[in-house]
Amino acid sequence: MIFATLEHILTHLSFSIVSIVIAIHLMILSVHEIIGLRHSSEKGMLATFFSLTGLLVIRWISSRHFPLSNLYESLIFLSWSFSIIHMVSKLWNHKNDLSTITAPSAIFTQGFATSGLSSKMHQSAILVPALQSQWLMMHVSMMLLSYAALLCGSLLSVAFLVITFRKNIDIFFRSKNLLILIKSFFFGKIEYWNEKRSVVKSTSFLSFPNYYKYQLIQRLDYWSYRVISLGFTFLTIGILSGAVWANEAWGSYWNWDPKETWAFITWTIFAIYSHTRTNQSLHGTNSALVASIGFLIIWICYFGINLLGIGLHSYGSFT
Repeated sequence: MIFATLEHILTHLSFSIVSIVIAIHLMILSVHEIIGLRHSSEKGMLATFFSLTGLLVIRWISSRHFPLSNLYESLIFLSWSFSIIHMVSKLWNHKNDLSTITAPSAIFTQGFATSGLSSKMHQSAILVPALQSQWLMMHVSMMLLSYAALLCGSLLSVAFLVITFRKNIDIFFRSKNLLILIKSFFFGKIEYWNEKRSVVKSTSFLSFPNYYKYQLIQRLDYWSYRVISLGFTFLTIGILSGAVWANEAWGSYWNWDPKETWAFITWTIFAIYSHTRTNQSLHGTNSALVASIGFLIIWICYFGINLLGIGLHSYGSFT
């Protein structure tokens, strides 16, 4: 009874804190200089991290097994993974460019886990024989950490593509305006030049807004590559440990189960992404497109197979 009460309190506490954090981030985006709000959001994510950690520990103690036995627990662990990625990125970078990705991702996964799933799925059950192994902690935790890192990195790549696309459109229209002004100048319309002098200023490619966009694009590309590389490492460890566990449980390292097949597809997509990063001509837009495709593949691997409820991994389904 005590464990259930503590779990209920921590679940709503973490959800409320991360909701406040997102509200603070929206205020920061709308008003660039708000003293103290940025530090409050960082403290909020820290509080969310400790709340989710306490929730997982309580479920671990009450159920007497690592809390990754069903879809609800995996979603809570995924939300916790987003928060820990936020904390690690904060240690690496004082500006913490991942904060606008990790906080909404954490609230989305936790909100779906608490509100989108039935109350019966919230209850911790006895592990099925296939899960009664020491490999549970190693394999499933590595897979979920890889999902969290790959999703964050892929979302950064999506943001990279959006900003780059908008920048190219702006450059096109500004170049067109500049061409019109040059033609007007050579045709002797000096008065037109005086009237449109402000347009000339807006066509400067070295203006502060363009330089800021350039810096932002560079940071998005930088962090996307780092986070995806970390997630790809976790994914490789998770697949290898799962193969060893499958050999112990089912007598075969690989069974081409739907979950295994899509995990292999996910690994292949991000292996291609890693290859594009080694080629200078494929940097930027090309690698970001591959990562954006990987974003959809991850959700199919993690969520789509659970919707079907088939295969050797059906114990993680909605039913």
